[in-house]
Amino acid sequence: MHKIPVGVLGASGYAGRELCQLVLRHPALELTFATANERRGQLATIAGRELRFIAGDDAPLAAAELVFSALPHGASSEWVARAAAEGCRVVDLSSDLRPGNDYAGNAPYGLTELARPAIPNAPVVANPGCYPTAILLAIAPLLSEGLVEPGSAISIVAASGVTGAGASPRPDLLFAEIVEDYRAYAVGNAHRHLPEMRAMVHSLGADVDLIFTPHLLPVSRGILATITVPLVAPLGDVMAPWREAYAAEPFVELSDRAPSLRDVVGRNVVRIHATPLANVRRPALLIVSAIDNLMKGAAGQAVQNGNLMLGVPEAQGLPS
Repeated sequence: MHKIPVGVLGASGYAGRELCQLVLRHPALELTFATANERRGQLATIAGRELRFIAGDDAPLAAAELVFSALPHGASSEWVARAAAEGCRVVDLSSDLRPGNDYAGNAPYGLTELARPAIPNAPVVANPGCYPTAILLAIAPLLSEGLVEPGSAISIVAASGVTGAGASPRPDLLFAEIVEDYRAYAVGNAHRHLPEMRAMVHSLGADVDLIFTPHLLPVSRGILATITVPLVAPLGDVMAPWREAYAAEPFVELSDRAPSLRDVVGRNVVRIHATPLANVRRPALLIVSAIDNLMKGAAGQAVQNGNLMLGVPEAQGLPS
């Protein structure tokens, strides 16, 4: 069977390694190159195979039909342009091309379930951030239907495993610093993913504020978001907006209980549960959503978008 050649830029980070693993196991894709400047020439065992990293400047970009860029924020857009100039299509996992980040281009925002028609023919797709994926998929059905109280604030408390901070060594992320602890960070509603989420909320026509407080969990991977949403009126069938919006979606799971990380780790899915809040004066919902930050929040969603761009089945090669 002829396989489609793809490459991975920034392959030594957590998302990059996850991408390599997915590509190596994908029945329709072939990994042509994997770059990692600081580890060029070194071998890594991924998906049971030995893979040698090369420098970015040595990457045969023209040999790939599609390139995944898992390079750091601020460094990726240059390589996206270089790959595009060589005739490659690109899925960019950095924040460089996402809405709300001062990018003047028109790369579709690859939150696949909300933007599928724009993805197959796009030369470049901006893969969403991990927190925005868990949060936007959870609240989009309510926003699209005008069910959220105008002028209100949606409050989001979300916790992520440490792989969400990347693979660069940091003293505050050492095992001894995070184990048996739980802490908030980027407090004061100033997290770097907020512009991206605000831009998407605005595109859905909603007049709401987002109050977002992320937390660090002493686990390797996964995101659990707890979201409080003020409503215009109580919902008779609480889960109806999600059933209607995601009825045909292979990677959205609706649950009759609040999900946990064990439900989603290692899988390219978002699991969502909603329940009305009791003992409040105005109607509100509590939504809990869970994803694997390296799968649906990064590499898995990138492959989902890449599948659409290459014309292969959307779910192919993705654990669900």
